[in-house]
This record gives sequence, C-alpha cells and structure tokens, in this order.
Amino acid sequence: MSNQQERLQKVIAQSGITSRRKAEKLISGGSVKVNGQLVTELGTKVSPTDKVEVDGVPLEKEEPVYYLLYKPRGVISSVKDDKGRKVVTDFLTEIPERVFPIGRLDFDSSGILLLTNDGEFANLLMHPKYEVDKVYVAKIDGLPTPQELKRLKKGILSENEWLKAIHYNVLSTDRKNKSMIIELTLREGKNRHIRRMMQEIGFPVKKLKREKYGMLTLKGLQPGEYRSLTPKEVKQMRNMAMKIVK
Repeated sequence: MSNQQERLQKVIAQSGITSRRKAEKLISGGSVKVNGQLVTELGTKVSPTDKVEVDGVPLEKEEPVYYLLYKPRGVISSVKDDKGRKVVTDFLTEIPERVFPIGRLDFDSSGILLLTNDGEFANLLMHPKYEVDKVYVAKIDGLPTPQELKRLKKGILSENEWLKAIHYNVLSTDRKNKSMIIELTLREGKNRHIRRMMQEIGFPVKKLKREKYGMLTLKGLQPGEYRSLTPKEVKQMRNMAMKIVK
C-alpha cells in the first residue's frame, strides 16, 4: 500500500459518505478525528495507515459506483429528510453502497439525477464556476415574445444572483391554453434557476424536466427507475468536466 498522503477532505469524499465540499464542513464543524485526535484544519493530510473517523464511525472505502436515476416529481434530492418526505435514495434500496446525489433537482421537478459514492467525481461535476451542460424542458404559463425570451440568454438578476441560459428553443406553442414548451440549456445550476428566471420575466413554470446531463439521457427509463453508468459514460463525463474546468 502506498504511503502517499492526501488531503483529509479528499479521503473522506473518496470513502463514499459525502462530497468534498460537505466533507470540508464536517472537518470545520468538529466531526472528524484522525488517530483519535480531533482535526478541524482543512489542510491536514493523512496517509492510508491513518485511522479516520467521522462522527465516531471509522471510514471504510467502497468501490466507486455511478447511477442515473429518473427522479419523479415530489421527491427530495437528498439521502434523508427531517419531514419524512420521499428522498431519491429510496429508489436505490437494493444497492449495498452508500450513495448521494450529485447536485439536486427541485422537489417539484423531474428528470436526470446522478448518484455516486465517488466524492471526487461529484466534486468535479459540481465545480462552482464551470459545469457540464444540462438540458431542461419547461412548460410555462403564458406566451412570451421573442424579445422577452432573448432576456434568458442575456441574463436576469434574481435575488442578487445573475441567472442565464446558454441556449433556448421553443418546442411548441398552445395559443388556445396560452402556454408554451421551451427547451433550455444551462451550464450553471443555481437554486430553482429556471423557475426563478421565468418568474422574473412574468411566465411561471408549470412543469420542469431535466432531459439531458452532458451526453446522458433518460432513454429506456420510467420515473423512479435507475441504471448504472457504463465505464465509458463515467470516463466521458469526467473528461467533459475536466475540459470545461481547464
């Protein structure tokens, strides 16, 4: 076994219990011990022979796994919910690994959600500045003009955050019921990004579905179903994110 040292937050993320960002919060919050000693400094490095505990539980590194879930509406993008609502991991009870979602989809949105126990992979796909393209289809209330839709690419200020789409395409228009279906591509994924954008221009979202994540699609899946990513897909997603980050 190699004695090469690695940052503590990376080791925790690789164990499969959480992402690197959350691992940093666990360290700062006093939840982590190394060889029985409390460690709160993020720069701390550990070797494979060091004993790391999180909330008193020793780390056990799992083999990395990667899943694509067709998240239904009305489900929380989390591993637990203090209000007892259904969470995304409720659909993966047959797998032995402890997985967590990469990013999130709103409670009332559906579509692709990735889950893994590989904290490094999750951290790469959730890079705060550059993210892999994600394609959504939204049914909106009202019929915005082309000029109003152009604001989506220019950017819209909402709650002191700048929200924008890198591309949009009108798929259909229902003039009788005054509604429209739009495809939108995002690179950043801020909280309720599309819903807030559309609300700001006066056309609230009635339904929202994430149909594509990088090159991944929902093909062959029904809501609540999941599948493993192939090694090729994992490699493609990793390479796609690394090229964007660089």
